[in-house]
Amino acid sequence: MTAFLAIAVVVAVQGAFATRASLAQTFARQSDIVQAQLALEEMRRLQIDAESSVRGYSLTRDPFYVQQYANVEAQFDQHAATVRATLSGAGLTGAVRSLDDYIALQRNWRTKIADPLLAHPGKDVTLIDKRNKAFTDFENRSVQLIRTSLADANDRLARTAQEQVNVNAYSRAFWLIVLGLLAILLNGFRSRLVTELEEERTTTETLQRAFRSEAAPLPNCEVGSAYLAASSHLAVGGDVFDVYRLSDTLALIFIADVSGKGVDAAVLTAFIKFTIRGIALRRRDPGAMLAEFNTAFSQTVENPYLFVSMFVGVLDTETLALRYASAGHDSAFIRRSSGMMQQLAVTGPVLGVMEEPFETKTLHLEDMDTLVLATDGLTEARDRSGKQLQEAGAMRLIGASNAQPQLLADEVVAKVRTLGGNELRDDLAVLAIRVHEAEADDEEV
Repeated sequence: MTAFLAIAVVVAVQGAFATRASLAQTFARQSDIVQAQLALEEMRRLQIDAESSVRGYSLTRDPFYVQQYANVEAQFDQHAATVRATLSGAGLTGAVRSLDDYIALQRNWRTKIADPLLAHPGKDVTLIDKRNKAFTDFENRSVQLIRTSLADANDRLARTAQEQVNVNAYSRAFWLIVLGLLAILLNGFRSRLVTELEEERTTTETLQRAFRSEAAPLPNCEVGSAYLAASSHLAVGGDVFDVYRLSDTLALIFIADVSGKGVDAAVLTAFIKFTIRGIALRRRDPGAMLAEFNTAFSQTVENPYLFVSMFVGVLDTETLALRYASAGHDSAFIRRSSGMMQQLAVTGPVLGVMEEPFETKTLHLEDMDTLVLATDGLTEARDRSGKQLQEAGAMRLIGASNAQPQLLADEVVAKVRTLGGNELRDDLAVLAIRVHEAEADDEEV
């Protein structure tokens, strides 16, 4: 639609400039014709002035009339040149011939009447009137032909200008109507598409809210979480996290990010959540959980373009030992009580790509340490210049946030939103868990 509107603007502007140039050329030619008409009438007046000068000199012998005659004849020739140029430029060959006849008659008048009388002023002045009669009849016919030719040319130019205005107006109106109709059709298509996307977004978010776990209370732990949907019109992605108690002292902690978008990805989050829970009830080794889920995922999900990055951990809330495995999920961090940040290593490839073993690592948390898990909406967040936050930037952002888990999660998503100017390209899920030593809890009680 933007392209069609741009084309409409170009058509309108180009048509306006083309019409303006054409009309300017037409008006210039009309102006030349008007100037030629004025010059022709001036030639007729100058001819009368020349006759009056000759008559005046013959009667008074005053040299003033001789000088006046010379000036009049010079001006006559200048105006004749102006008329000739206009007639030639307009292609009026018949009028050019009439002008040549008129000029030739004028020259004959000078040679046969004016020059002899000026040389011999004693001659009878009535000779001017007698001999002028023959010249005047021919001159009048020639001048009338020229007048008619100039008037016809001026009329043609006026009609041409009007036709140009009409053609341009009709042409631009036609194209604007065509482009307007196309814009309306595209806008209707866009509105329908946006409606469908919004319906899909609503469905997807409803599914995600249904499948997303509430923060389960864990002994010796504080849990906080936050979720921020992408602000673009694309369907939301498949981000999911879960905190699930496996026993009195063990808790399953995981976060996953599906590569796809829309309802399919949202439904897949349900599969991920409950499959991992089921595996965790039978297995306690995170690497084995990922391996079994990878097999189930490859056999269940038929779309070869879908894959999942996932972090799975089993936290002993009594000893604060964390066993974890990471399938291509690099947005996993530890914020130590001292404020130092640590990124947890990836221990295997993303799920759904290849059959590979997943290494399990063990990490001992200390009192007031915080485990922060996020989806790639954090590390891939961009500022207004387009620069990604990446892992180093994510750790700086987490380290500068509030230590209380829920406030930390809320601040992280708020900072990411501000960083991108309220525009997010991907969904962002954040899960934060701060641990306490059991002795500290007892003393507080």
